[in-house]
Amino acid sequence: MRPEENTLPNRNYEAKKILCPMGMKYKKIHACPNDCILYRKDFELLKSFPRCGLSRHKLKQKDDDIIEEIEKHGPPMKVMWYLPIIPKMKRLFANPNDAKNLRWHVNERKCDDMYRHPGDSIQWKIFDEEFPEFGKQ
Repeated sequence: MRPEENTLPNRNYEAKKILCPMGMKYKKIHACPNDCILYRKDFELLKSFPRCGLSRHKLKQKDDDIIEEIEKHGPPMKVMWYLPIIPKMKRLFANPNDAKNLRWHVNERKCDDMYRHPGDSIQWKIFDEEFPEFGKQ
């Protein structure tokens, strides 16, 4: 699917070296290993999820076969990387020429009830009606 010279980083450090210079900030959010919840907002302080009972943090085996949870500074079982949408949108619209092209569907689209662009869909029209200020800037 990808060109041969296009490779994905195989380590977090390599991914950060690509994202950070581009101004792509990210947020790490702890997640349940069973994908039950994300540990944020109301669940941010929980050590385990009540429904499945799995621990938020990796477990450590002690010498006497007792499993003990690593303190809150230990590594989480699962982490989700979240790339916030607002910085991405600001970056997309930073160049005036790109911004003009990105706003084509508002400024230069034909409105004749023909389906030529995703902006002609019912869902897009409902979104425009519900959030009229979203694309006005």
